[in-house]
Amino acid sequence: MSRSDPLVVSGVIGDVLDPFTRSVDFNVVYNNRVQVYNGCGLRPSQIVNQPRVDIGGDDLGTFYTLVMVDPDAPTPSNPNLREYLHWLVTDIQATTGANFGNEIIHYESPRPSLGIHRYIFVLFRQFDRGVVIAPDIIDSRQNFNTRDFARFHNLNLPVAAVYFNCNREGGTGGRRL
Repeated sequence: MSRSDPLVVSGVIGDVLDPFTRSVDFNVVYNNRVQVYNGCGLRPSQIVNQPRVDIGGDDLGTFYTLVMVDPDAPTPSNPNLREYLHWLVTDIQATTGANFGNEIIHYESPRPSLGIHRYIFVLFRQFDRGVVIAPDIIDSRQNFNTRDFARFHNLNLPVAAVYFNCNREGGTGGRRL
């Protein structure tokens, strides 16, 4: 990853993820028309409904885990709930999408109240189908840790990630880094 990579510039690499090499096509689309790309700005009214997540790959025997987090909860200047878990889906078969996986934590639409938040979709390759999520590892959506989750479930580094920025519906202003 280069210093100009949007995941590095935004602090996603560092705050949430370690450097990795993207190796799988991965698209996130809200309302069948709003494509998520790194650093785009979306409003809460655009992201109420669960997005369509399409995963590439060519080996139908490969499965993936999808994690969506907000590392800026409750506010970017005081992220003491970092990371807030918005969605968790396991056992997504290659060439399909998240709706074909096992939803462990249902999608919760982002509702930032103060500041501009980053919402990150992370895709991990599973070594086996049937990732068993230990109930005690996710006792709350608050203070989730993507790195620890991946290590605990033997997922290694991500194979893809994308993030968008969002603030309250009438909010304005820039990100504080």
